[in-house]
Amino acid sequence: MTTTSTRPTVETPEAGDPRLDADVTNVDIAHLSEVLLGHYPELRLAARKLMADERFHRIEGQTLVDHRERVIGQLRLLAAEGDVHRSFPERFGGHEDHGGFLARFEELTHADPSLQIKSGVQWGLFASAIYHLGTERNHDEFLADALSVKVPGAFAMTETGHGSDVAAIGTTATYDPATQEFVIHTPFRAAWKDYLGNAGVHGTAATVFARLITAGTDHGVHAFYVPIRDEDTMEFLPGVGGEDDGLKGGLNGIDNGRLWFDQVRVPRTNLLNRYGDVDEAGTYSSPIASPGRRFFTMLGTLVQGRVSLDGAAVTAARVGLTIAITYGNQRRQFNGASPTDEIVILDYAEHQRRLLPLLAETYAAGFAHEDLLAAFDDVFSGRNDTPETREDLETLAAALKPASTWHALNTLQVAREACGGAGFLAENRITGLRADMDVYATFEGDNTVLLQLVGKRLLTDYSKSFKHLDATKVARMVAERASDAARYRTPLHRAVQTIADVGDPRRSAGQLRETATQRELLVDRVETMVAEIAQALRPAQKADPATAAALFNAHQHELVQAARAHAELVQWESFTAALERVTDPGTRQILTWVRDLFGLTVIERNLTWYLLNGRLSAGRARTVTSYIDRLLARLRPHAQSLVDAFGYEQAHLRAPIASGAEQDRQDEARAYYRAQRASGDAPVPEKHKR
Repeated sequence: MTTTSTRPTVETPEAGDPRLDADVTNVDIAHLSEVLLGHYPELRLAARKLMADERFHRIEGQTLVDHRERVIGQLRLLAAEGDVHRSFPERFGGHEDHGGFLARFEELTHADPSLQIKSGVQWGLFASAIYHLGTERNHDEFLADALSVKVPGAFAMTETGHGSDVAAIGTTATYDPATQEFVIHTPFRAAWKDYLGNAGVHGTAATVFARLITAGTDHGVHAFYVPIRDEDTMEFLPGVGGEDDGLKGGLNGIDNGRLWFDQVRVPRTNLLNRYGDVDEAGTYSSPIASPGRRFFTMLGTLVQGRVSLDGAAVTAARVGLTIAITYGNQRRQFNGASPTDEIVILDYAEHQRRLLPLLAETYAAGFAHEDLLAAFDDVFSGRNDTPETREDLETLAAALKPASTWHALNTLQVAREACGGAGFLAENRITGLRADMDVYATFEGDNTVLLQLVGKRLLTDYSKSFKHLDATKVARMVAERASDAARYRTPLHRAVQTIADVGDPRRSAGQLRETATQRELLVDRVETMVAEIAQALRPAQKADPATAAALFNAHQHELVQAARAHAELVQWESFTAALERVTDPGTRQILTWVRDLFGLTVIERNLTWYLLNGRLSAGRARTVTSYIDRLLARLRPHAQSLVDAFGYEQAHLRAPIASGAEQDRQDEARAYYRAQRASGDAPVPEKHKR
């Protein structure tokens, strides 16, 4: 995995092209909608049609109990009507279509994020753990009931004391050869399983992750199928205890809860044994000799959770922006040149500044998600399943899930504010979506922890570039990197840009508009940041563990920032590649402007870095902002088309302020004042009588 791109270049018009200063293009909404549907258009459209059914819609203001019962009922409806088994074997009613499964699954967000996550718990975690971590014996015994929701299940991995550090969990599964059973036990309070969907009320079984111990040897974390409640009474089974997590900040249609186990016995065959098994005598065996690789391989099979959250976050951002931009195109506020007509609020430059860069980033995140979905399907279908491609997939998911979930939270907050008081009303959905998205930033891997994983992978790839070089060549490369950094930081380099641009700001804008320039700036930032961190961490290679850990900790922030820069580069590259799939010239031109807006907004956010590291002169840095302003004005007439291309109907949005009701109110008010002025009955303002 490298940051250097070989993807096709898509150039914007040259300076002087009339398209830069005149709107001669329009969006072909139907064509763009088709492009945005990605690799699985029929499956997405079918899922959206199902989600337009009011049986699946969230009812705002429901009590905790009622919301939970509605969602479990919807889950059973999906089991009967929703084609939710696509990723599973044909003998269980599936198609072994892993990418298509997630594409449909993400669309549930339109109806209710609680339904999307509850479905993810049941089929994406509980059933998928049985499928991916188990063998045919587990599939035959447990999978059918999990798929039909006859057995609602919990995915019991996270513990109160070890959220993201799965390798350090405390729950144990000790094998007893006398009875051929595993004894599941929670040795202390911090080892309680926590935040588990379906554990609070509905779950009757769980896939429990515990340390497998046999013959006195700890073989690390493995998964076990453990019944937790009596299916008739819904009481906990002997030795199993738990608590309801209760009311949360969002996603209250899901019954999250805690579980603990006191010497609970399950048959030896309840071990999900694809990657590790224990025979009747207690002898452990595994197809993967290395405990570390075995652990990461097991966790890697569950990467689909991060992939689906990435897609759901993009969906939420699209919904929020569709509502806010539609409302902004209809809501009027303050008189301008006309004494009777107030100004549509999206015509205000600051309103455009708030919403349109977020729209550009949402497009970038959507195209990157489609690339992630394709990579996921390539690996899980077996077409391209190697240790290297699995590692690449895990790194890509770990980069994009934080980027999209943080973006969704920011977008929904800005969209709420852009809709004023109307955005704060629950009926207009933005506040509810914002609350439900909040936890996306910390589950299926805390965003900051995931970015550390990405940063470590970037460092590993950087070190591999030196692997086959002798000491002299390594020294030369390090010296060249230092020389390069020094050259950029000298006044001379910045002066070259200034001289090139002097007297003609259009020349500077023309450079920034070029795909190659944007790519160079984005790639260079990632590569420079990684190289500087690598050099700073070199002493750790020969240091004692404590010193090495302290050195790494001292540079943790830089590592996370490098990983975020990498994620932005991935999104920009995906957007640039997607432009090749747009065949309508006008649509492609407008979408190229959107891509430029995304790329230059990323650069603008990091202008301090580009200035301090000499990559941009002060004059060209100012041009970044001025050209963004030009792009905003150019894209303003197309804002509604760009959100309409997401393809959502009112049954998906369900926000009165995006239904046309605001336009009706504005038209009524304008007609009233026009009629009043025409009749001569309008009262005269006091200031006109002075």
